[in-house]
Amino acid sequence: MPVDPFWSTPKARELAEQRRAGALIRLGREHLSWTLAALGDRIGCAPATISRLERRRRVVDLDLVHRAAQEVGVWPHILMTSLAPPAPKVPTATRVTASPHAEEDPMRRRTLLTATAAAGPVALMMGLDEALADTPAPTGQGPLDGRMAATRELYDKGAHSRLLAALPGLIADGHAAASSRRELDQARLSSVYSLAAAVLTKLGSYGQARLTADRARTWAEVSGSPLASAAAARELAIVLRHQDRGAEAQRLMTTAASAVEATGLRTDATVSAYAQMLCTLAYTAARGGHRAEALSMTEEARRAARRLPAVAPAGRLFPINPAAVDLYAVGVHWALGDAGAALEAGKNLRPAQFPTAERKARMGTDMARAWWAWGRPEQAARSLLDAYRASPGEVRDRPAIRSIVDQLAQRHPHTSGVKELRAATARQGRSLVRLPASTDR
Repeated sequence: MPVDPFWSTPKARELAEQRRAGALIRLGREHLSWTLAALGDRIGCAPATISRLERRRRVVDLDLVHRAAQEVGVWPHILMTSLAPPAPKVPTATRVTASPHAEEDPMRRRTLLTATAAAGPVALMMGLDEALADTPAPTGQGPLDGRMAATRELYDKGAHSRLLAALPGLIADGHAAASSRRELDQARLSSVYSLAAAVLTKLGSYGQARLTADRARTWAEVSGSPLASAAAARELAIVLRHQDRGAEAQRLMTTAASAVEATGLRTDATVSAYAQMLCTLAYTAARGGHRAEALSMTEEARRAARRLPAVAPAGRLFPINPAAVDLYAVGVHWALGDAGAALEAGKNLRPAQFPTAERKARMGTDMARAWWAWGRPEQAARSLLDAYRASPGEVRDRPAIRSIVDQLAQRHPHTSGVKELRAATARQGRSLVRLPASTDR
């Protein structure tokens, strides 16, 4: 659709500043002289749904907002303004809510933020909640690239508490940088939100993960970065799958994979993204019971990954390699209910094939799920211990994996390795989020 100067009018900007995305859609629809039914027909929903969307101040379905806004031609940065949380209203040197003291200088603030990591899981989750509801003031801690690499390393180590402590500051500084409207800064902010979504999903906090994944997708679209868009779409699809919206997740991932493929796959970075999209598509299809599609996507991912080096370069957004595709095959077969095929797919995998502690541990947890489904508690316990030794957080903090540990302790307390596994996880205290177990990938 051609760019319409209508979106630079004071009314459009006012609605954006008021965070009224639905009203912006109504403004665009009326500008085009479309009825509710006309817009509904274009995006596949009922007129009543469009009416509710336009009236609500709170965004309930971000995907619907995106589709409706695109249809009526809302400029991306105008839509982003309407969806973004309010900008901080306080300067960097601010009163820290956790302290009774008055003004805090940046050094003092950084010290307090670092100390937050020792405050406990509840405080960490509350701190992230607050950052998502109302963007904190910038921290002034330095360039984002280095800090993003450091937080990605925390994720790769399974250091979830330290990562949760770092995220509010990254979100604050990411928003401050993105206010420049430079595409690279907007893509960086999308990556921050994608990382937040990834760790929240891992911890089983799906409501927060959906919010952060939605924001990652929005900023990626504004930035125009195909890789940032792919990463954000993947995180959102994973959350949707956990929320029992597998068909939506599958459609989203199919579109995202097609967009990456359309780049021509001329670089290792785009090939890595494509292979990762296919792996997630395969697992999503398997969770939905679509066997043929799941196996076909897995094989296509293998073909793509053959073009990649055995070890992905540091800092790559999609650090996938051929061994990682085989690890996904373990999960695909397990999700299809074929534990024997899952064990066969993983029989040649070794920890040395994976560069990070998180991936080494993931190999252990995925094999443990297959062994547990196959009725082999001793092998399941051994695999979980291997995972724990690689990255304690991958066993301790993931609800689905904790569930296997609990079941092993209840049903097979005298099986070799179970007592050691139970003791190892108990020494670390309770997991960050204690929710009903689900299949997290």
